[in-house]
Amino acid sequence: MMALRTVLPALLLLSGLAAVLAQTAAPGIACEAKNATNCEECLSNVTCLWCIATKSCVTYPVRTILPPHALCPLNDARWGLCWMNFQTLIITLAVLGAVLIIAFMVCLFCCCKCESFGSQRFEAKMQRQEQKTRTKQEERRAEMKQRHDEIRKKYGLSGQNPYSRFA
Repeated sequence: MMALRTVLPALLLLSGLAAVLAQTAAPGIACEAKNATNCEECLSNVTCLWCIATKSCVTYPVRTILPPHALCPLNDARWGLCWMNFQTLIITLAVLGAVLIIAFMVCLFCCCKCESFGSQRFEAKMQRQEQKTRTKQEERRAEMKQRHDEIRKKYGLSGQNPYSRFA
């Protein structure tokens, strides 16, 4: 079982490295060779970027996260999907990211609030239980006192305690 825990991640790491090295070692057809084609054919290679304004297929500039305006305006750049431009992609991802962050914060706030509410409820329950125990104890004390008084009466010991004057 322990060997499986170490072998499986090692195999996954090796296969991932092999895939990366295979892509960098043999990039295949250069993107610039597909300039005379259409968007779908250009984007069949993941490393390519299609520019609608110039109708050219260029290699995606990985050093800069977004393609520079000189290469292709964001509104005209297509990568991955021909029908979605970079501007739409950035706005969509920003909105989704904001929604996820807000949802996480709301969940975090609700969980903390519910947890404190739960502890308040638990404390109230413990106080009620303590009050019940105290009431039962007082009742038992009263019953024991009554029993002791009855026993004293029965044996004629109900008078004043002779030692009370020394106290």
